Amino acid sequence: MHQFFIYISFLLLSIQVFSQEEANIVINDSIKEREYYEIAIKPTKASFYSAILPGLGQAYNKDYWKIPIVYGALGTSIYTYDFNNKKYHKYRDLYKELKMNSSSGIPYSLSTLESAQKYYKKYRDLSMLVTAGLYLLQIVEASVDAHMKYHNTDSDLSFEPVIIESRFSSEKSVGVGLSFSF
Repeated sequence: MHQFFIYISFLLLSIQVFSQEEANIVINDSIKEREYYEIAIKPTKASFYSAILPGLGQAYNKDYWKIPIVYGALGTSIYTYDFNNKKYHKYRDLYKELKMNSSSGIPYSLSTLESAQKYYKKYRDLSMLVTAGLYLLQIVEASVDAHMKYHNTDSDLSFEPVIIESRFSSEKSVGVGLSFSF
């Protein structure tokens, strides 16, 4: 009996069984090679244009409404830098003049002028950092916007506020619902 099972198992293992037919299926790619390279270059171009002239990357992305925001933010921070720089130099010059000639008729004390210099120097340097940060931010924004132009944003993705009623009381609360439809 034992030999019978061995013969049957060798017989079953030696038979080749095909459950499916081979088919030559050719899958065509929906993205053409040329379009792929255009997509890869566009964010780089937008970043480069924004680095050359602020707002030019936004114009390249055809988001013209962002250009006044870019120039408003950069202009405000540059104006703040200029204002603080002028005040710093004014108080520094008064400090030097009072230090050299104590009878010059300046109505401020040395400690007041020194603290005013520190104050305006601090905010001058801070406004320079803000200006540099806004400059980099508009470059990054142009690049991200160029990347996002090619993402799917159809109506299957939704984001909407939802009013949730409590099961245990009559209170209502506001929440956010995120739904995916496939």
